[in-house]
Amino acid sequence: MGLRNLLHNLPEVKAPAEKKVSFNVKLKWTLVILVGFFILSNIPLFGITEGSLSRFEYLAILLGTSFGSIISLGIGPIVMSSIILQLLSGAQIIHIDQSTDEGKKFYQGMQKLLAFAFVIFEAMVYVLMKGIAPEPGFTGLVILQLCIGGFLIIFMDEVIQKWGFGSGVSLFIAGGIGWRLFAQLFQFIGPTGGFEATGKILAIVASVISGDGTGVMRAFFPIAVTAGLFLAVVFAQSLKVEIPLAFDRVRGHSTKWPLQFFYAGVIPVILVSALAANVQLLASLLQNWVGHPTFLGGFSSSGQAISGFSFWITSVPILETIVTGSFRWVYAAQAFFHVLFYTVLSVLFAFFWVGTSGQDARSQAKRIVSSGMSMPGFRKDERVLESILKRYVGPLTIMGGAAIGILASVANLLGALVGGTAILLVIMILYQLYQNIAQQHAVDMNPALKGFFGA
Repeated sequence: MGLRNLLHNLPEVKAPAEKKVSFNVKLKWTLVILVGFFILSNIPLFGITEGSLSRFEYLAILLGTSFGSIISLGIGPIVMSSIILQLLSGAQIIHIDQSTDEGKKFYQGMQKLLAFAFVIFEAMVYVLMKGIAPEPGFTGLVILQLCIGGFLIIFMDEVIQKWGFGSGVSLFIAGGIGWRLFAQLFQFIGPTGGFEATGKILAIVASVISGDGTGVMRAFFPIAVTAGLFLAVVFAQSLKVEIPLAFDRVRGHSTKWPLQFFYAGVIPVILVSALAANVQLLASLLQNWVGHPTFLGGFSSSGQAISGFSFWITSVPILETIVTGSFRWVYAAQAFFHVLFYTVLSVLFAFFWVGTSGQDARSQAKRIVSSGMSMPGFRKDERVLESILKRYVGPLTIMGGAAIGILASVANLLGALVGGTAILLVIMILYQLYQNIAQQHAVDMNPALKGFFGA
């Protein structure tokens, strides 16, 4: 009872009074939070030493953050709390009935409480283990700044969930990847501040002018892989199973209930990527703390994993090593384990996500029946509809989870811009954001569609 009282009294963003938030209001708050995210990502931490963050830069994309800023923790605490709670729920260690409103509120409260705890824990770990090295006498102040930034990210995510489109986690990842992608294509300022063709487009032009064929291929392949991944994801997003349904009260009218190939969406690969990023982060911090590599991994001075578990779950751009003549057979073994890690865990997290997000066959059947629809030729019974949906939901969860894991890991290996996982995430996030916006616009134009979309 005490825990429930604590969860009910956690600080939260006030939900809108009206049941349905209008399109313009959602768009306004989404843009406000996105602008706020970019502002916070450019506010540097006060009291840290220079160069203490270089080895963590490769994690910034997956955690939706900019290391060295006040939001250095990024979405890490939110994602880790989600992973822990899903594992506990999936293993039946804790029992939360999310079919009721009270159960959903309890689950969300537990996730927020865990996220708060992870903010404090990760802030202390970053600083005390010298991941973000404070100047003498500034340890407490740096931890406080990280906690403030972490709490702001949690509340900004909640604002998006209640007042905007999609989730803050997806929005922050897409925003961070978007500006990094633009920089990798068109960057023209080098590390010293002078003009340098570091962007891939400019590098191709410069290499053609100088007659450097290897330079052209090194710049062209990442662009080609990124474009190919974009087309593959867009094609896969168009694949769906459509369940024929009829309206109970309107004879002669029918519709189709779509089940996407990527049934669990982009969430499984976000969770896998964040888990891999946190494992590498912990391994790097442990190496910093104890002074030598551990079984979790060893890292070079540039932050590249060179041994241990972190080495086998990370990837090396295979195409670039072949072009430059630096390919080694150990990279092939590393590639196999990288793909295996992403594929297996993507399927596992897809199952957990479908079960905890109300996308399982029972929840879908209940939603269809409550919308006043039934399947032609079958008795109007929620259990009958559930048994039919089970034939599709399980296989789609497995195939979709495996496919998204394979796409992300293979694109990593082929050297896609900003990383295969990152570019896959931004493509799917933007596609889903487009669907949410189009759905909201359709509901605003025709309120009769509200029940069909479950709005």
